[in-house]
Amino acid sequence: MKKTKIFLALIVLVSMVLVGAFASGSQEEETTAPASEEVSSQPFIAAMATDVGGLGDKSFNDGAYGGIEMAATNLGVVDKVVESKQQTDYVPNLSGLAEDGANMVFAVGFLMEQAVTEAATNNPDTYFAGIDIAAGDASPENFMGIVFNEHEAGYLAGVVAGLMTKDYASASDKLNDDNVIGVVLGMFIPAVEKYEVGYIAGAKSVNPDIEVLSATAGDFTDQAKGKELALAMIEQGADIVFHAAGLTGLGAINACSEEGCLAIGVDVDQNAVAPDTVLTSAEKKIVQATYLAIESAVNGTFQGGTKVFGINDDAVGISDFHSFDSVVPQEVKDAVADAVAKMKAGEIAVPTTREELAAMGY
Repeated sequence: MKKTKIFLALIVLVSMVLVGAFASGSQEEETTAPASEEVSSQPFIAAMATDVGGLGDKSFNDGAYGGIEMAATNLGVVDKVVESKQQTDYVPNLSGLAEDGANMVFAVGFLMEQAVTEAATNNPDTYFAGIDIAAGDASPENFMGIVFNEHEAGYLAGVVAGLMTKDYASASDKLNDDNVIGVVLGMFIPAVEKYEVGYIAGAKSVNPDIEVLSATAGDFTDQAKGKELALAMIEQGADIVFHAAGLTGLGAINACSEEGCLAIGVDVDQNAVAPDTVLTSAEKKIVQATYLAIESAVNGTFQGGTKVFGINDDAVGISDFHSFDSVVPQEVKDAVADAVAKMKAGEIAVPTTREELAAMGY
């Protein structure tokens, strides 16, 4: 737990520097929440119910809680978190936080979609928000869906992996000449699919002959399964393994560390998990998005509907290379910068589904 708190503190510290430049994202649908406008002397409470991965996943649960902690520091809100042990905890945890006086409640993860819709509908005077959950036709006005263009971050990670494994294998003893990389998925849900196809498309864009191995664990909390899948890929020649798998993905990083190859993290900068193994991470700025949602509620500007954060908002991308900065050639860094510029200019359309990927011939 001590390591988890240190990790969360690092996330918050970095994010406090970045959040000033962070845009509010595009809006697909906007409706003003019907929450009470009465002035209260009570402190604003920002709360969160984790998914079954819980705190310590060093991924989107930790990222969302980092945003709440940043709001506690910057805005003076009171933070509160409840950890879900199983999916049947979702509705009771979300509803319980509202009933206990929380002004804003976050649900974290696509699997909480139905639960947060139910909780928000039954608690109309409480603001609700969902990370990786889009607002739908059944969503009430007091719900804000926060989603990201994961495929754009995945694409950039793929550019790095595709170039490093082919043209710059000699740059590190953790790389080989097999031209094979991998990706371990947790559960096959839209956000995970976008990461996967973006990664494959990015790698193929710079290395058409590359082989990209992909496997799905069917679980976001099974580190042993994540390790098993990554080890199988490494045995087939993969020297860089990306994951979009929550806690399951920590097992994949562990496999890479043990076998002496490279890993690419997800959602937040995961270099601290294994500094000698994690080359970079495909990031979405969950901390900032969470913080901005809370800020809008505190300031009285909260709007329901779906907010999409992407490359044009500088809200997705890849992390620093940290200790690998001297290992990654300038040509690779330039290729990443070029891809970012072309995506922003609309010159690169990154696929979001396997069907779209197949239509591109990949």
